[in-house]
Amino acid sequence: MKYRSLLSAAMIVLLTACNNQPQSNQNDIETPVSVQELKKGSISKLINTTGTAQATYSVELNSEMSGMYKLQTNSRTGKPYKLGDAVKKGQLIIHLEDKEYENGIALESKKLTLEIAEQEQTKQKALYEKGGVTLSEMRNTEVRVTNARYDLENAHLNLEKMNITAPFDGVIVSLPHYTTDGRVTQGQPMVGIMDYARMYMDINLPESTIEYIKPNQPVYITHYTMPEDTLRGVISELSPAISIETRTFKGKISIDNTGLKLRPGMFVKADVVVDKADSAIIIPKDVVLSSRNRKYVYVVEKNTAIVRNIKTGLEDEDNIQVTEGLNENDNLVVRGYETLRENSRVKVLK
Repeated sequence: MKYRSLLSAAMIVLLTACNNQPQSNQNDIETPVSVQELKKGSISKLINTTGTAQATYSVELNSEMSGMYKLQTNSRTGKPYKLGDAVKKGQLIIHLEDKEYENGIALESKKLTLEIAEQEQTKQKALYEKGGVTLSEMRNTEVRVTNARYDLENAHLNLEKMNITAPFDGVIVSLPHYTTDGRVTQGQPMVGIMDYARMYMDINLPESTIEYIKPNQPVYITHYTMPEDTLRGVISELSPAISIETRTFKGKISIDNTGLKLRPGMFVKADVVVDKADSAIIIPKDVVLSSRNRKYVYVVEKNTAIVRNIKTGLEDEDNIQVTEGLNENDNLVVRGYETLRENSRVKVLK
C-alpha cells in the first residue's frame, strides 16, 4: 500500500510538471510565402482558333505568247531577278523575244496609218466647213481615224504580251528556270508573285461562340517561330450559316503583316478579343482556391495570412479579373498558399 501511494504521488508530480511546461503554439510557426503587390491592368476575354495565313494578293503568271526567254536584271541588285526579290507594279521581269511576231504586228506601219488618217480627217473637216464635202464624207474619215487608233492600240497590247510584268507590288515566290535565249511556248509558267504585307486566314468557329464573335473585333496573331511578336488582325467577314456536319461557322481574319514577319502558308494561332476590361485587378488563375461554391485567396497583413472571398470576371489563359474582394496594393500570396489557414503566421520571402 505504501509503495502504491508513493507511485501515485510521483505520477501526480510528473503530470503537474508537464502541464507547467510552455506549449508550442501552432500559430507561432511562420510559413514561408511569396507575395505580389496588386496593380491595376487590362485583361481580355479571348476565343482561340487556328488557321493558315495566306497572302491577300497572289498571282502565277504564264506566258501568253511563245518566244526566246530573256530574264531581266533587277535594277536594285544589278543581278538577274531571283526568288525573294521585291518588285514594283509594272516592273518588267521577263521579256520574250520573237522578231517574226513583232514584224507581223507592224507597229510603225500602224502609227503611220493613224497619222495619215488624222491628217485626212483634218482636211475633210476644213472642206466640210466650206461646203466642199458632204457630212457623210467627213464622217467616213472619222471612222478611218477610229479604226486606225484601235489597230495601233491592239498592236501595243499584242507586243505587251511579250513582257511579263508585276501586276502589283510584291515579292517573287516562284521563278521556274529556263535557259536564256531558249524558246518557251505559250502557257508555260513564268513567275509567281505575292504581296503579303496584308494577309488573311479562313477560320471555322464553334457554334457555341456565335453570340460572342462580331465583325471588326480585334485579333492577336501568333506563331511559334516568333514567340516575342504578336501581330494584329481583325474579324473582316463572318458567315451567318452553321455547318450541319461540323457545327461550326466560317469567318475570315484580315492580318496586318507590314513587317513581313508572317510568311504565306504559316499555320498560326488567332485569339479573338470578344471582351476587355481596363484598370482592373488581375491575378494569376492558379492562386484562386475554391470551397463550397466560393472562391478565395490569401493576402498578407502584418505577417498574417488573411482569407479574402472574391468574385471574378474575365479570364484568359493565365490570369483572371477580380471584381470584388481585392484592392490595389494588396499583398497577394502567390507561392506557399497551399498549406495556409486563416490567420496563419507567414514569413514573406524576398
